Amino acid sequence: MDETTHTAPAPTAPDASGTLDEALERIHSFGPERHGWLTNHAPMAVEALVRRGQAPTVHRWLDHYRAKLEDMPDRVAEVTPANWREALGDPGRIADWTVYFERETAERPWREVLAEWWPRLLPGIAAGATHPVIRVGHSIRTLLDGERNAPRTTELAHGLGYWAARHRLGRLTGFPQWPGQPVTGPDDARDRLAELVRAATHRYAAYGHGEPIMLVHAATAPNAVLRALPALPRELWAASLEAAWAASAAVTAAYTPAEPAAVRAEAGGLSAEEVFARAAAHGDDHTIKFSDTALDVADAPALTAALRAVELNPPVF
Repeated sequence: MDETTHTAPAPTAPDASGTLDEALERIHSFGPERHGWLTNHAPMAVEALVRRGQAPTVHRWLDHYRAKLEDMPDRVAEVTPANWREALGDPGRIADWTVYFERETAERPWREVLAEWWPRLLPGIAAGATHPVIRVGHSIRTLLDGERNAPRTTELAHGLGYWAARHRLGRLTGFPQWPGQPVTGPDDARDRLAELVRAATHRYAAYGHGEPIMLVHAATAPNAVLRALPALPRELWAASLEAAWAASAAVTAAYTPAEPAAVRAEAGGLSAEEVFARAAAHGDDHTIKFSDTALDVADAPALTAALRAVELNPPVF
């Protein structure tokens, strides 16, 4: 297959339909987890669906997903600038953390809040199987591309609150730094991060069968970090690359099978829009998010990997 670059479908920014904001408002009465630790993927999936031109499918998808949602847990005690360290990494404080970040993003510019908390949370990038950073990445993309309003800043607050509650320091210490030459600066970090996302996305086509759900995170987690870079101070970009590399390497090492599989699903003449439409019709949340990342990469091997995810993961509809 050739390496032809495909153009991803243009987003409907700034979501003239209002579908995304409506969906986020529906979602925000629920917690970020279910059954004690499984992640609520709804905010990430609906953001991807709207961005990729599938807004008419969002409420039907969310109606179906509703059975998996659980109410936000009860609050325990207020998180404050004075006591946040003792609450960091306590999953029983998810509601407390969410309220804290709702207040912070209401009172301060969201970029200022993000710049303060990103270096605090980044060492815990593996928290919640990388889902919190992925949720934050989706919310940042929305805020960068559209207007700042209550549903979108609240979504960032929910993502940051989830990350803080699930945060664990020092978990990814056994992985080498990015191979090759040292990172020379912020632009080099960004380029290497894009390279990492591309490689992990391409790799899924041959190795995704080892663990079709978990291996999508080898691509979607670093892509969440890549999406966040434009909103972050440039001095944080190199550390962001290092954390993303560690997370992707951990997922890859844990779930990659010994042998690659023959790849049957090829993009062929399908457009990026047609490939994502298949993911949307399939309905699986991980497949939707992985296909969204594949469209960011936007080349033929990435689209083939997206079709492979459609093939490997069980359909919802």
